[in-house]
Amino acid sequence: MRPDIHPDYQPVLFHDTNADVYFVIGSTLKPTQTREYEGQTYPYVTLDISSASHPFYTGEQRQTSNEGRVASFNKRFARFKRSH
Repeated sequence: MRPDIHPDYQPVLFHDTNADVYFVIGSTLKPTQTREYEGQTYPYVTLDISSASHPFYTGEQRQTSNEGRVASFNKRFARFKRSH
């Protein structure tokens, strides 16, 4: 590696706020916040979603209620019903 051209690589604490899970991963980010984790102080970054909470990685499948959608559609457009 050539000297003085690469960004500083350091351990950073990432917090998935959705699943309340912490990860310490090497990164070139330079966050302004710090937080103590397992006896050490790390630069701190919050995440909305990570592999701990994303449905693709967790295997959770979220199904919407189709019956509820049909009922709400019928309720919404009942006034346009044709009379024969």
